[in-house]
Amino acid sequence: MTAPVRIPFPVVDEVSRHCLQQEEPETVHIEVHLPGPLDGPRLRKAFLEALHRHPRVLMREARGPWYRRRYEWELTREPDTEAVTFTPPGPHALRDARARALSEAPPLSLSPPVRLEVVGSVLLLTVNHTALDGPACLRVLATAAELYGGRDNAPAAPPVRPAEPPQPGPAGRAGLAPPARVAPGTPDRSGGNGLLVTELPLPHRPEGSPWTVNDQLMAATALTVAHWNREHGARPRALRITMPVDDRPRDTSMPIGNGTRLVEVPFAPAELDGTAMPALLRRTAGRTRALKAQPRPQLGHGAALLTAPWAPVAARAVLTRGLRRAAAPWTSTTLLSNIGRIPYPLDFGAEAGRARAVWFSAPARMPRGLTVTTASTGGRLHLALRWSKALLGDGDGDRLRALFAHYLHTTEVTE
Repeated sequence: MTAPVRIPFPVVDEVSRHCLQQEEPETVHIEVHLPGPLDGPRLRKAFLEALHRHPRVLMREARGPWYRRRYEWELTREPDTEAVTFTPPGPHALRDARARALSEAPPLSLSPPVRLEVVGSVLLLTVNHTALDGPACLRVLATAAELYGGRDNAPAAPPVRPAEPPQPGPAGRAGLAPPARVAPGTPDRSGGNGLLVTELPLPHRPEGSPWTVNDQLMAATALTVAHWNREHGARPRALRITMPVDDRPRDTSMPIGNGTRLVEVPFAPAELDGTAMPALLRRTAGRTRALKAQPRPQLGHGAALLTAPWAPVAARAVLTRGLRRAAAPWTSTTLLSNIGRIPYPLDFGAEAGRARAVWFSAPARMPRGLTVTTASTGGRLHLALRWSKALLGDGDGDRLRALFAHYLHTTEVTE
């Protein structure tokens, strides 16, 4: 019998594996709303075939001695467990499924490290972020939709950004001092993450503007956090917002795994307190364009050194966790992950139909404590706010949603 193929953990996977916390699991939640219900056996068959077509998903963490130099993924021919479950609809079924997506990560010891829960006409995919990211799992789901519904789910061409040279623009001394933290609200002592999902109009962008919708979302996020902090008496400080950048193709050749690189977009306090909106949007566009154009390892050069096999993983894990705690004050203020326009129709055929709403949420563990994730379908913006309950409560989520909606509307400027 042929031994299973083993793949060393890439840098992102290893750092995440070193820093796992049971209190705040590293999960990505993807929620797809369809017009009609799905047939159970048919969906299970389609999802299983999709896993086989993207075999990098069929993996588990390989066992090894304590002195091993690397973690390894072990590819499996078949799933170790049933990945698709059906939950009877009820008044709190979807709420409870969302809570499970935030609190119960699929185990790394079983293949695949994803779970698809169906609640009525809603697909709720929970992803262990140590193994995979949201865009990769959305690709797998698009394949499952095509197999289930028999309709083409090829990705649409990405939007074309206006051709302008990158102009980073001044941002004060944001990178030389610890950035602002999101001010504490009314924490929920139950632990874990909280979540709010909502739908907003997609912001208007004047034709020919040098900024994109992503830049409008970035500016709205910065203004929201600055306003929230002022309301809570925090001293004005520079913000840094982490932005994932994903250069992978969206067709079936898309590499599956954790494929995004992280960059940080800085904002000086003065820019968020009275600067004219067109000027703020232009500066934001220049910074995001410049950051995307810079070649950079996924987590920076330091992470690559930490994950080099110079010592057993157990020793490197202790060092990585210690360095992460020491660097906590310099962690970015928040994270904005804009998936953008969903590139796939996610069409499950005549009965279930085509996705009418898609939400994502990214982990929100401390010290960052808040993540903002957006996607758009059908000209609507699907916003997910996710927070650490050690920092914020449900009422705080409602206030942040209102602030974000207000500031997003203010980005609809005409010059």
